[in-house]
Amino acid sequence: MNKTAEKQALIDKIVEALQDVKGEDIMIFDLSNIENSVAETFVICSGNSNTQVAALAGSVEKKVRNDLKDRPWHVEGTENAMWVLVDYVSVVVHIFQKDVREYYDIEELWGDAVITKIENE
Repeated sequence: MNKTAEKQALIDKIVEALQDVKGEDIMIFDLSNIENSVAETFVICSGNSNTQVAALAGSVEKKVRNDLKDRPWHVEGTENAMWVLVDYVSVVVHIFQKDVREYYDIEELWGDAVITKIENE
């Protein structure tokens, strides 16, 4: 499998894991054409509580580990689960509580990205 196919498989698995735990407002930001971006892709979603945010992050880590045999390079924010970051280097997952996501307005920050909104199943 080439790098592009591996990255797409990772993104698909992340989205599937987020949907499994009822993540809301899932968006994929393609940053590959943005100079000096910290990753090629951001996957962003919201949860309704710190419990759900933690469950979303746990679901991503478990599904990616079990299905793709990959582990994150870094995970941050699990202590209070207001905003959890799961970093797979080329793909970074941001899981926010709704009010925190609105406050940081990360969608506006990366407005030059190609954005794909995932419809809830």
